[in-house]
Amino acid sequence: MIEANAERLLQRLEWTVLRRLDGLLQGDYRSLLRGAGVDLADLREYQLHDDVRHIDWNVTARLQQPHVRLYLEDRELSAWFLLDLSASIDFGSGARTKLDTSAAFVAALARVITRHGNRVGALLYGEQVEAVLAPAASRRHLLTLLQRMRAPRAPTRGTGTALADLLQAAAGVIKRRSLVFVVSDFISAPGWADALARLALRHDVVAVRLVDPLERELPADAGLGLLTVQDAETGEQLLIDAGDAGFRERYARIAAEQEAAIFDALSQSGADTLELATDDDLLDALLRFADLRRQRARLKSPLRFPAHLRRAVPAAAAP
Repeated sequence: MIEANAERLLQRLEWTVLRRLDGLLQGDYRSLLRGAGVDLADLREYQLHDDVRHIDWNVTARLQQPHVRLYLEDRELSAWFLLDLSASIDFGSGARTKLDTSAAFVAALARVITRHGNRVGALLYGEQVEAVLAPAASRRHLLTLLQRMRAPRAPTRGTGTALADLLQAAAGVIKRRSLVFVVSDFISAPGWADALARLALRHDVVAVRLVDPLERELPADAGLGLLTVQDAETGEQLLIDAGDAGFRERYARIAAEQEAAIFDALSQSGADTLELATDDDLLDALLRFADLRRQRARLKSPLRFPAHLRRAVPAAAAP
């Protein structure tokens, strides 16, 4: 049953998204997916989170300003999906859950990547790292990944999500520089931001943040009143008055503060960020991602580092 659902999802996306996406992305392969390389292409000033191994010390000494080497990208690429499958991902206030949204994103993007001959791998995380799927390029491999995402999970132990465990495990598993997608709602115990920053030092990391509209504000529906809500991961229950305007205002304010904290952590980490809501059009979201990659390629520097975040090369990086 799960295998049939995975096949149907992939077939539906091939008709509704991939055929249109192929036409729109034609000719943009190198700017959309950047691999590692050995041929020198250019030099630019060092920026926060650049790999210190790429510093050109001769140019740095001559210009008295740290510079890094940029390389021509190889066309062969390994992409990894770090998938948060914790209990909060199974939430959705509309027709789709965050898990549905994650599976559709993974299916579409993995299919685009593997159709160009590249390979995709994955780490699956529930309350711990449950599986590591080595990179491969076949359709069967992608269907296996989708099946594992949809497989029934054991009841949660109420310990919550520690996303840092997934990111630290990925740092040990992914040896070669890769394109890494961290697909999560980032509702987690503290500590993941530093782990994400360390991963972004070595790899090209995209944080795909899954959100649901109800997590941002409660609807102003006169029919709502006293409700019992439950934390999907810890099991904690709380009685709320969803019909009270003051409560809805406080809910929206706290949600906005939490969202701002998450985005601040993501921007500091050095990862590009793509937000994916459960009511989003998948094609539009993928085109936003493609546009982000093209802008980075044109500027030859990451969009994620505003000028006030730049700082000098750490002294420990000097040879």
